[in-house]
Amino acid sequence: MSHQQDRSRPSGSSTALSEAYDTALLDLDGVVYAGGEAIGHAVESLTEARAGGMHLAYVTNNALRTPDAVAEHLTELGVPAEPSDVITSAQAVARLVADQLPPGARVLAIGGEGLRVALRERGLVPVESADDDPAAVAQGYGGPDMAWGRFAEASYAIRRGLPWFASNTDLTIPGARGIAPGNGAAVEVVRIATGAEPQVAGKPLPPMHRETVLRTGAKRPIVVGDRLDTDIEGAFNGGVDSLLVLTGVTDAAQLLAAPPQHRPTYVDRDLRGLLTGQPEVTPAGDAYRCGGWTAAVRGDGLVLEGEGEALDGLRALCAAAWSFGGSGVCGLETGKALAGLGL
Repeated sequence: MSHQQDRSRPSGSSTALSEAYDTALLDLDGVVYAGGEAIGHAVESLTEARAGGMHLAYVTNNALRTPDAVAEHLTELGVPAEPSDVITSAQAVARLVADQLPPGARVLAIGGEGLRVALRERGLVPVESADDDPAAVAQGYGGPDMAWGRFAEASYAIRRGLPWFASNTDLTIPGARGIAPGNGAAVEVVRIATGAEPQVAGKPLPPMHRETVLRTGAKRPIVVGDRLDTDIEGAFNGGVDSLLVLTGVTDAAQLLAAPPQHRPTYVDRDLRGLLTGQPEVTPAGDAYRCGGWTAAVRGDGLVLEGEGEALDGLRALCAAAWSFGGSGVCGLETGKALAGLGL
């Protein structure tokens, strides 16, 4: 069952997801690694999925590093990857810019090496100053040490009327020490200074999905991510199924409150979910069952009864919450239900 057909509850799969889909479109930060270190079970799960014939493609909104650098890092972690396996929002925004500017056009690049390499790949010339006669501004994540003066350069150029492009608008980025400001926070700085609105390429918007399809040739893809508003919404916009893993920025309470476009097809704790089937969630009167758990809406909250695998309880809770509309069911009883699952 696809979430495109029924987004009222998580779907089940009688076969392992790595067998049901030909290509995994994997987010990186918060899914495969955090702060440069592999997330638990990621390396082993991806190795087994690839050995079983699944194509692994790494699709990231982080525009800082080049595909070569990302592939090298993945290989060092134990997940052999080629640069062609990596699709970045820098590539997506560079194609978006190139579609609107002639070859050889100068582009003020506000970001890291990944953005500059992607612009050159499209026949554009990255420049560093608003005084270098740019025809547009492209902004991508520049890392935690991005100089404040770079935002000023972007503002000078945009206020002169130049078109502004952003690789993505993720407000946060997960790291080894916690959640840090992402490119979306930097975009907001420039937006406040200029009053302008950028054209955005990254997930969940169509340019990123287009770039991914063009580069992977996937026939039966599944999007794997940790963010509802980028990974899962991007899958929704692209009409493909998705797996949410709980290793990044999304917690169980946020999942229960998800609107239809943010509801994943499948939910699992980590990338081991690629190697297994997914249990069915079935209606039971005004309640929903999954495994040994039964969940229902009672008053302004959710109640959960039973025992078994915690994730099955969460899946049942999702079905109950989503049948109610998602919002308005995160009261005291819902908190008790989640606390009982340890999620």
